[in-house]
Amino acid sequence: MLTAIKPKTTRILSIHPQQDALVLDTETGRLRIMPYTESILRISFTPADSFTEPFAPGITLSPETVSWTMEETEACIHFRTARLEVEITRETGAFRYLDAEGRCLAREPKTGGKTLSPFESHRTVFDEDSVVEQVQTPDGLKQVVRDAKKVLDRTLYHARLHFAFADGEALYGLGSHEEGVLNLRGTRQYVHQANMKIAMPFFVSTRGYGILMDTYAPLIFNDNEYGTYLHAQAVEMMDYYFIGGQTPETVVQGYRKLTGNAPMLPRWAFGYIQSQERYETAQELVDTVREYRRRNIPLDGIVLDWQSWEDGQWGQKSFDRARFPDPAGMMEALHQLGARLMISIWPNMVTGSRDYLEMEAQGCLLPQSEIYDAFSEKARKLYWEQANRELFASGVDAWWCDSSEPFTPEWNAAVKPEPDANLLDFHQTASRHMREHTTNAYPLCHAQAMYEGQRSVTDEKRVVNLTRSGYTGAQRYGTILWSGDTSANWETLRKQIPAGLNACAAGIPYWTLDIGAFFVKKGPVWFWDGDFEAGTEDMGYRELYTRWYQYGAFLPIFRSHGTDARREIWHYGDEGEMFYESLAAATRLRYRLLPYLYACAAQVTFEDRAMMRPLAFDFPEDKQTYNIGDQYLLGPSLMVCPVTTPMYYGPESR
Repeated sequence: MLTAIKPKTTRILSIHPQQDALVLDTETGRLRIMPYTESILRISFTPADSFTEPFAPGITLSPETVSWTMEETEACIHFRTARLEVEITRETGAFRYLDAEGRCLAREPKTGGKTLSPFESHRTVFDEDSVVEQVQTPDGLKQVVRDAKKVLDRTLYHARLHFAFADGEALYGLGSHEEGVLNLRGTRQYVHQANMKIAMPFFVSTRGYGILMDTYAPLIFNDNEYGTYLHAQAVEMMDYYFIGGQTPETVVQGYRKLTGNAPMLPRWAFGYIQSQERYETAQELVDTVREYRRRNIPLDGIVLDWQSWEDGQWGQKSFDRARFPDPAGMMEALHQLGARLMISIWPNMVTGSRDYLEMEAQGCLLPQSEIYDAFSEKARKLYWEQANRELFASGVDAWWCDSSEPFTPEWNAAVKPEPDANLLDFHQTASRHMREHTTNAYPLCHAQAMYEGQRSVTDEKRVVNLTRSGYTGAQRYGTILWSGDTSANWETLRKQIPAGLNACAAGIPYWTLDIGAFFVKKGPVWFWDGDFEAGTEDMGYRELYTRWYQYGAFLPIFRSHGTDARREIWHYGDEGEMFYESLAAATRLRYRLLPYLYACAAQVTFEDRAMMRPLAFDFPEDKQTYNIGDQYLLGPSLMVCPVTTPMYYGPESR
């Protein structure tokens, strides 16, 4: 007859109050509850005898001096600050989180909620036997590792944190994702970097709390028949923050206190920003701004997309003098017209370019890669020096850090990968060049390079960084996040609304998109999937673009961009025609709103407010708001409901 062997649990064995934390020994490891403020608790769990300080670049707050008490009963241990209480069941180590009035905010299952599974993490060793290919990707020519040796690096853990969410509770956050889900309940979400995915390991609840999983590798959120948990792919120990607040927005304020304040963007960043794949010459940039001025259509910024460099010099941070003969003169002309220039730069540099050779000579590249090592302070400083020499020194106003993941293996697949496979492929690809527990953190460190670099040169020009990916704390580096290279159809437009709302719910203050989608037509690969082969000649696309543009006029940042079809207003009809006049009206309305939007930006910086947010943030007691994914709040006074279905035309002008 089989004999059941009872596994070890997080049953509490002993209690060790310390000056700044409560430490509990369990059958499977040590637990620590450390108050950072009266409303923010850090929870750590390790199988080791002592706690270390793991890699955690997202956290900036040091623990404040917080008064706390502990009370023991026969069944439970009670840890209390003035605003929060954690009740720990002795037998299982299960947590319940309560507010000062004793209301249960969140809880773990009664059987306990924390598990750590050790595994051996390896690092890649490149030698003469490694198989590495140069592969042309949508983000340039990159080295792809086909085979290489691995050696043991360290022991890491798969960490799983279980929950028992309340009936009717709604959750928001975890970043920007393309599936169109608003309320995360009942779903499975994959929190890793990708072209059309912004990973943020933080969610908020309508019950007035949030969870920040302090992990820098991929995370899975699961709330279905297979369980309710957060699963961290690779951690040094389980480390997370419980943030209490009366409303979801006050929870976001707690997140910003913990991870850093968002600096003010310049006022021009809230005007209209004209972009296009791509402007090829200095003359074209200046002429485009002049035409907007001639038509009396407001514009504050224009964008120089990829290949400002010489042909064949991908990622070189300089101007091709054949097309941009006088960068400083070009900048002076744009500034005289009242426009600013944002320029696209990349973390990868083609082998043999000047920037690459300099990075290589100083040991500033990721192993077996043409991508600079943003985890290295030395490499970050060198990257900024390269950007400063010709770009910033010529008067460039803002940065577009494209491909900041910087690995997107899904874009080399013949068909769109399944979500589980996509997460695994990203993590395995990135961990060949990075430490396994850091694969989500690259865009955070990349943004740090640009912010600290520019601030080291001047404090007279505010940092603006449009970047495709971010992570915990990226808001403190002057970042604007956007949803990646989407395709033009009405379904995508509808899905962008909840994508942006969850990004902002995850603590991102400034989120935007490619108005009109990046891809307009059908292309040779799965992600090039627009519905409009005739581009701007298709009345169906003109209508979709107009509705997308109207929606964009009510986003924190208002920017048009894409390929396959021009984006300047005069390609959507003549003066007096319906779509042209609608676009002009939306632009002028945006400028009427500028004082309001700039005041909202001040609230972001000085009060850590959420500029754009789901309705449930302001009405958490009204469950009818929880699943409204096509409507949102912008600032304290505007409710926005974009039009997301066609009224006049389908594809091919039908």
